[in-house]
Amino acid sequence: MSTTLGLIRHGRTEWNQLGKLQGQTDTDLTDEGRNQAQLLGLRLKNEAWDGIISSDLSRAKETAEIISAQSGIPIVAFDARIRERSFGLAEGMTLQERTAKWGAEWRKEDLGGETDEQVWSRWVDFAEAWMGKAPGEKLLVISHGGFIVQVLRGLSMEREEFLQNSSLTILQRAEAAWELTLYNCLIHLN
Repeated sequence: MSTTLGLIRHGRTEWNQLGKLQGQTDTDLTDEGRNQAQLLGLRLKNEAWDGIISSDLSRAKETAEIISAQSGIPIVAFDARIRERSFGLAEGMTLQERTAKWGAEWRKEDLGGETDEQVWSRWVDFAEAWMGKAPGEKLLVISHGGFIVQVLRGLSMEREEFLQNSSLTILQRAEAAWELTLYNCLIHLN
């Protein structure tokens, strides 16, 4: 019995537009982000998904609510384990500001954010819990770019292409292995 997870990056926010690192800072969608979620919801209306699990941060929750309203797919939970990674002191800053303050190697500084291992641990807890609760189901997981990229990195499925707002990435698990069947799909915006 295979389980399918559709990983969705939330719609666009003002901080996305400004190039600010959001992390776990709670930011809202822009009108463009709401429109992206509506278009994705209309696309998903014609696909067979059992439910939606969303990060509990506002930008993901609103994306989930819009997708659910457009598609009729029920929201089954809001889950803090799939929040964006914490970037500590770097949150709210642009790349230029981070580089000016800590240098080009700012990612190597201890800024009080989460490590790759901490983010991976949250994913493992989440995936194991939901695969136990809903084996064989197809679930949409509304999360965040940094979190999804870390999951794919941990599964040795990382891609060079930047993960876009409102994109759909699909992971399928049969037996003990995950398979990446779709990455960063934006067909709903075309």
